[in-house]
Amino acid sequence: MSGAVRVDHATASGTFSLDGEVHEVENNIWVVGDDTECVVIDAPHSVEAISSVVGERKVKAILLTHAHDDHCKIAPALREAVVAPIFLNPADRPLWEYAHPQDEDGNLWDLDLPDGWSITVGEGDEAVSLTALHTPGHAPGSTCFHSSELGCVFTGDTLFNGGPGATGRSYSDRPLLEASIRERLFVLPEETVVHTGHGDDTTIGAEKAASADW
Repeated sequence: MSGAVRVDHATASGTFSLDGEVHEVENNIWVVGDDTECVVIDAPHSVEAISSVVGERKVKAILLTHAHDDHCKIAPALREAVVAPIFLNPADRPLWEYAHPQDEDGNLWDLDLPDGWSITVGEGDEAVSLTALHTPGHAPGSTCFHSSELGCVFTGDTLFNGGPGATGRSYSDRPLLEASIRERLFVLPEETVVHTGHGDDTTIGAEKAASADW
């Protein structure tokens, strides 16, 4: 038996670089799957840290919420280690190329990640799906992954415990980010758990209630 699908979590530390600035950051590692197969959400800092969460499971996909380097720089190395395709919204190509300057000639991610696309993890009645929600603003291709069966959404840097992700950097747009959150995330059930790219979990209801202070 493969068991029920679960969310496994760890963290990894490293740097985030953009616009000539470098910052120390700690990222969440999220792996969704049963005892046999899984998907990895984002590729922060350490192949070893992610692989330790994956264990012996087959990785069906590496799903990138966006292409800031702290979320994707090691994605090609992780792809080689776990033998799984990288999915990314193509609107983030400029950020991917910033994180992987050697890839400007076309060595990119494997498959484009369109809005509404979904992937299934697990078997039979215990299978769950993750659906891509395009939420531009923090980055042009920012994408969240919602699972109604698990009652959670993985938001990358779109929505945190405490409000919207950062803007003010290249390719970011605060009004667009707020619109994405209100139109794509705040319509989810309020009890939906928000698994973020950095920091603690929250819920849609908590962040919706606090949004009047944005």
